[in-house]
Amino acid sequence: MKPDDPLLQILACPLDKGPLHLLPPDGPAAPGEALYNPRLRRRYPVIDGIPQLLPSSGEQVGDDEHEALLQRMSP
Repeated sequence: MKPDDPLLQILACPLDKGPLHLLPPDGPAAPGEALYNPRLRRRYPVIDGIPQLLPSSGEQVGDDEHEALLQRMSP
């Protein structure tokens, strides 16, 4: 996915129906591309360009990772 992909404007978190933020891959130690909901601290993977937006696909992130993801989201 690309940051300007129109699909990002209509995708929503399956739990709170709010907007998601695209997280590009960040080096070899980080997971691949993902969509992130900072309100619920849940990350949803994007596999082969397809967002995995089932509630069971999301994973909860801890406090330290949440802070790191917020920094990645900032321009």
